[in-house]
Parts: sequence; structure tokens; C-alpha cells
Amino acid sequence: MTLLITMIAAAVSTVKWYTSSKARELKIGVLLYMFWGASLMWLVDGVVEYLEVGAEYFTPSAKDMLNDTFLGMAVIALALVVWIVYLLIKDPSDLLKETLLNKKDRS
Repeated sequence: MTLLITMIAAAVSTVKWYTSSKARELKIGVLLYMFWGASLMWLVDGVVEYLEVGAEYFTPSAKDMLNDTFLGMAVIALALVVWIVYLLIKDPSDLLKETLLNKKDRS
């Protein structure tokens, strides 16, 4: 479930990055790399777990699926927080800089 959630997020962010120049200005490429990296990590984890437990891997309990869903959502939320912090630091549109300068001029 975690793999599925992160792959959907990776695909959506990739399509957005590819089709929108505004998304490229907002450095959404950083976000899609995080999602694709997480997807690759979960894929390797799934393969290793399948090799260890066999066919039981495909019949998870409801509790395990719920835990995986929460983990997938947490990964997406953390990636979004990291991306927002990255945007605040890089300030690609100079919006934060202009806002801070305007406040200083008013004082």
C-alpha cells in the first residue's frame, strides 16, 4: 500500500512537472525526485519481503494495510514539508524577499 501511494504521488508530480512551466519554476522536480526515491525504496523493500515470506506477502491483514496507508500518507506529508522548506530557502519567485523588503520599507 505504501508503494502504491508513493507511486501515485510520484506519477502525479511528474505529470504536473512535465506539463506546467509554473510547476518547474516552483522546483516541483525536487518533490518528484523524493517521491520516486521513496517508491524505489518501497519497491526494494517489497521484493526483499516477498523473498523472505513468499506468497503470504500478497495477503496482508487489514491492520497491516491500515499501517501501510498511514505510513504512505506520512511519507507524502514529510516530502511536502521538506519541499516547502526548500521553497522558502530558495525562494524561486522572490516572493518572500519582496514581502520582507516591503515590510521593512513601511517601518
